Amino acid sequence: MAVDPTMPAAPARSGDTAPARSGDTAPARSGDTAPARSGDTAPAALPTGGEAPRPDRTLAYGPHPDQVIDLRRPTGPPRALLVLLHGGFWRPAIDRTHAAPLATALAGAGYLVAVPEYRRTGFPEIFDDVAAAIDLLAAGEPAAGDPAVGDSAVGDPEWAGLPVVLVGHSAGGHLALWTAARPHLPADSPWHTDRTPDAVLALAGCSCLTLCDEWKLGEDATAAMMGGRAAELPARYALADPAQLLPLTVPTTLIHGTDDERVPVELSRVFTDRARATGPAPALIELPGASHFTLIDPLSPAWPALLAALDGLREQLG
Repeated sequence: MAVDPTMPAAPARSGDTAPARSGDTAPARSGDTAPARSGDTAPAALPTGGEAPRPDRTLAYGPHPDQVIDLRRPTGPPRALLVLLHGGFWRPAIDRTHAAPLATALAGAGYLVAVPEYRRTGFPEIFDDVAAAIDLLAAGEPAAGDPAVGDSAVGDPEWAGLPVVLVGHSAGGHLALWTAARPHLPADSPWHTDRTPDAVLALAGCSCLTLCDEWKLGEDATAAMMGGRAAELPARYALADPAQLLPLTVPTTLIHGTDDERVPVELSRVFTDRARATGPAPALIELPGASHFTLIDPLSPAWPALLAALDGLREQLG
């Protein structure tokens, strides 16, 4: 599939604020590079995994040290199973401890929270691992693994019968949207499945992989993860880009800060427009003044919006 010649240009920015847009297209930019960003790690003010309680349980879904899932339990009966996919532009430097404060807060809000780790070594291993982890949880039976990691098999998993909602931030938002789109993959793809989660919540998600590559987000993180440019590897991108795997298969909500300095809000706007052109559109919630990491900080003003979005998705599920 060729790169769309009408693809919107990356937005230009002045300082840390997102520009106003005209109509439904992203603002024009100067040159071919996305705005400069200061690294790819969370700011020091963001709580780290070392400050969050340890998980209640860790399950292995494969033999590699990164093929594990941390579980955090609520104090009462869980409202749903949230599968929280962490971000970090698919790079090894950011692991699941990055998501520990948010996972702990979501468990405190009454959810059973599963945080899969995955090999951040690029295509195809990332997709192999995310598919395997989600399939394990959806099947209701953890796979046999290294007993030293924790529970490796159970007969009656604690999440049996719970609705499954995928929550992903940044690159994790891409992976959450991709997971829900797996029924659209070719039947001979090893990642194809007819099973879907019940709902998806993407937080500042990298929802249009081709645009992430075009805009060179995260210091060219997409090309590094995919092994090349979208123009060079169109067939590979067609298997990995949620914006090319539409229509949506489940209720989907996108939350994006208008001052996101790493993944521009225009990305969620474009994804919403493309989804609407093929079927149901996701709910897009734009948070004025919110930046990239605000959305995963349970002490930030974005926290009530995240909880409200989860409540809205649960209401849709009945």
